[in-house]
Amino acid sequence: MRLRLPRIERFRREPVAVQAAQLRYLLDRAQHTEVGRAHGFRPDLSAAEFARRVPIQTYEEQFPQLERVLKGEADVLWPGRPAWFAKSSGTTNARSKYVPVTMEALHGCHYCGGRDLLTLVSTLYPATPLFHGQGLSLGGSLAPNPWRPAEPEPRCGDVSAVITRNLPGWAQFIRSPPVELALLSDWDDKIEQLARHTARENITSILGVPTWTVVLIRRILELTGKRYIREVWPNLAMFAHGAVAFGPYRELFAELLPPDQRDGGRWPMRYLEIYNASEGFFGLQDQPDSADLLLLLDYGIYYEFVPLDQLGAAEPVAVPLEGVALDKHYAVVISTTAGLWRYLIGDTVRFTSLRPYRFRISGRTKHFLNAFGEEVVIENAEAAIAAACAATAATLTDFTAAPVYLGAHARGGHEWLIEFTQPPADVARFTRVLDDTLRQLNSDYDAKRQHDLALVAPVVRTAPPGTFARWLRARGKLGGQHKVPRLQNDRALLKEILGGMC
Repeated sequence: MRLRLPRIERFRREPVAVQAAQLRYLLDRAQHTEVGRAHGFRPDLSAAEFARRVPIQTYEEQFPQLERVLKGEADVLWPGRPAWFAKSSGTTNARSKYVPVTMEALHGCHYCGGRDLLTLVSTLYPATPLFHGQGLSLGGSLAPNPWRPAEPEPRCGDVSAVITRNLPGWAQFIRSPPVELALLSDWDDKIEQLARHTARENITSILGVPTWTVVLIRRILELTGKRYIREVWPNLAMFAHGAVAFGPYRELFAELLPPDQRDGGRWPMRYLEIYNASEGFFGLQDQPDSADLLLLLDYGIYYEFVPLDQLGAAEPVAVPLEGVALDKHYAVVISTTAGLWRYLIGDTVRFTSLRPYRFRISGRTKHFLNAFGEEVVIENAEAAIAAACAATAATLTDFTAAPVYLGAHARGGHEWLIEFTQPPADVARFTRVLDDTLRQLNSDYDAKRQHDLALVAPVVRTAPPGTFARWLRARGKLGGQHKVPRLQNDRALLKEILGGMC
C-alpha cells in the first residue's frame, strides 16, 4: 500500500500537471474510436480545444452511443467492447442508467480507490487493526444485460457488485462475505444470510451505505442477543461510508457501540467518507479531523466544473480544475477511461481547499429545493437535519422533502417526511432547529423566510417504520446503492410515498 503514497503526494503537489497528463492519455487512447475520429482527438489537443469540440452531455444525451455499446458494438466510445456495466438510478429516459465499466476503469479507478482508502487509513491510523480480520462490504447484485440477454453470465448491476465479482484473489482473501452471498439479489434474504454468516467472523472494517449497514447490524444484534456491535465484532475499527451524507446517522452509529468505546476505548471507531459512483471513484477523506474529500486526480478521469448559474444555458461553459474558486457550487463534468466524454454526472460540489484540491458534495443538479428561489441544496438539508437530530436526541432512517406550493390564500413552504428510529421528544423543537439551521446556512432561504414573506415555517411529518424501504421495494430498488431522493422540486415523489402509507 505504501507504494501508492508517492503518487498521492504528487497529485496533491502538482494537480494541474497530473490532470493535463490524464487528458493527454484519454485523447491518445480514444483517438481511433468513433468518438475520437468524429472530434479529431489527438494527444496534443489543448484542454480549451477539447472543450470547444466536445459538448457537455447528460446521460440522456449520450445514451444513443451508450446503447450501441450495450448492444456489443466495439470502438464506439473507448477501444474494444466493455464486458461490464454499472447500473444505477438517476435518469429521466428510463428506469435505470447503464454506464460502461472497462477494464481500465475497473483497475485504474475503482480498484485504485479501494487501495488508496486502505493506504490512507493505514497511514493516518497505524495502530488500527485493519488487517487483523476481514473487511465487510455491503453491496448490490448483478443482472443480465437487457440488450444482450443471451450472455452466459449477468454483467450488469450495482458498481459494488461489478467490483466484487472481479476482485483479485488477495482482495477476496481479506473481505467478507463470500462472493455468492455478496451478490444475492433478494435483499431481505441477503440481509438474513449476511447477518448469520458475518456474526461468526472477525470483522475489522465495514464499507457500505449507512442506511443498509444499520439494517444489517440490527439484524445481527437480534440474532446474537447482544446490545452493541463491538460485543459481536470486538476488533471493529473503521466504517467507510458513501452515497448519502453521514451527519444524520452519526449518533445512530454511536448508539451501536458500547458507551466506553464511542470516543476511545481499546481504539477509537474511525469514520471515513468516500465518494464513489457508477461513473468512477472521485474522492476520499484524507485528514483525520475533517470531512473534506481529497479529489483523486490520477484515476483516468479528467475533470471540469460548471458553475450552477451556467446549468440552464444552451451551451454551459465549464472551467478546468485550475479555474475553480472556493465555496462556489459547481456541477461536475468528467471524461474517463470508461468512454464518458464531458459527461455531466449530476452531482454538485464546492471546494474547501485549493492546495491540495479538497471539496464537499453539495447536492445534485436535479435534486434540490428551489420552488421559490430558496436554492436549498442537499448539503444544506443534511446539515440542518443533523443539527435538529442532535438538538432533540433523535435518530433517523431516511427523509425526503418537497415544496408546498403557493395558493390563493396560502404562502409556500417545505414539507419534510422523516422516518425516525428514535423520534424527537419535541417535534416542534426539531422543526425550529431545522428551520433555524437552514436560515443560518442559506441566505436565499433566510431571505424568503423573513416575516414569512415567501416561505412559511417547514412542516415535519413522521413516517411509520419501514415506509421508505417499502417504497424502494415497490420500485425494485431495495438494497445496494439505491437511495431515496432527498430533495424534489415537485410533490410527485412525496405524494407517491405518502400514498403508500395509507
